[in-house]
Amino acid sequence: MLFYLILFLIAIVLIVYKYLYSNKSYDLKAKHVLITGGTKGIGYSVAVLAIESGANVSIIARNAEDLETTKMALLKKCSSNELKQKVLTFSLDVTSDYYDIEKTVTEAEAVCGPINALFCCAGTAVSLRFEETPIDEFKRMVDINYLGTVNVIKACLPSMKSTGKGGNIVLFSSIAGVFGLYGYSAYSPSKFAIVGLAQCLAMELKTYNISVCVSYPPDTDTPGFEHEQITKPIETKLISDAGGLYSPDIVAKHTMIDAMSGKFHSTVGFESWMIRTLCCGMSPITSTLDAVLQVLSMGLFRIVGLIFLRKCDSIIKKCSQEKQLNKKSQ
Repeated sequence: MLFYLILFLIAIVLIVYKYLYSNKSYDLKAKHVLITGGTKGIGYSVAVLAIESGANVSIIARNAEDLETTKMALLKKCSSNELKQKVLTFSLDVTSDYYDIEKTVTEAEAVCGPINALFCCAGTAVSLRFEETPIDEFKRMVDINYLGTVNVIKACLPSMKSTGKGGNIVLFSSIAGVFGLYGYSAYSPSKFAIVGLAQCLAMELKTYNISVCVSYPPDTDTPGFEHEQITKPIETKLISDAGGLYSPDIVAKHTMIDAMSGKFHSTVGFESWMIRTLCCGMSPITSTLDAVLQVLSMGLFRIVGLIFLRKCDSIIKKCSQEKQLNKKSQ
């Protein structure tokens, strides 16, 4: 009886939360927003939201041609000619020498002023079984997903702190960044590291009124996801298919609203929210509602999590049996 009562209370709270969420807004008018990986996928969707809200946008990405195309597209979406919004683009890899990144950030700030919001969207994924993953891929995941994020935050932070006006730092982890998943032995640890970094930064920067938000995108329909599918093991596909596929626009909007509201966590969809809640551990609390939901639901979600893990084991076992049968029949 208690089980169903808790489940009912959680459902009611989620309905109320969804209603409140749909009425939230944010204002980036005349603010400087810097986005890494802003020419494609979630990063591009974030850039569109920022420019439509009146922000000046700086984008760091590798491909110069994509940057020029993105710049032209964003200029057409400026919210008002009166604001004289600026769009700056910089062809640079986030794994480049730190001083090159620092120089780029300085150039952007010279035109648009100190950075008010930083979105670290640059990232990549590889999905292979551990033994099939080249050793260089482990290093590449850490270099791009973790150290690339560290580089940009470190370059932006001094001016964000010096203004005394606070700001927002948004890091992108993954649902695979809160629990290990078959086929992600190179990718998941690099995204786990992002969560740890965000927790440290949130504690260090609170007194400077700089909020830190971690976004945990589920499977999102981006060029990166499409490329990842090429090598993804069948087991991984079957396990992750249940979570569905989301558009980058939806992920970007949720992340933008949560980040600008000062939340530490940002998720999309019930499954992602449940997994993040279950794995919240010692994460910072920026919402009383979130804290209450975590306390009420942790035990219940652990049961759901155990059922899910059992299902994962069943999928992996079934795939293994099918492979053995195929070998015998050949």
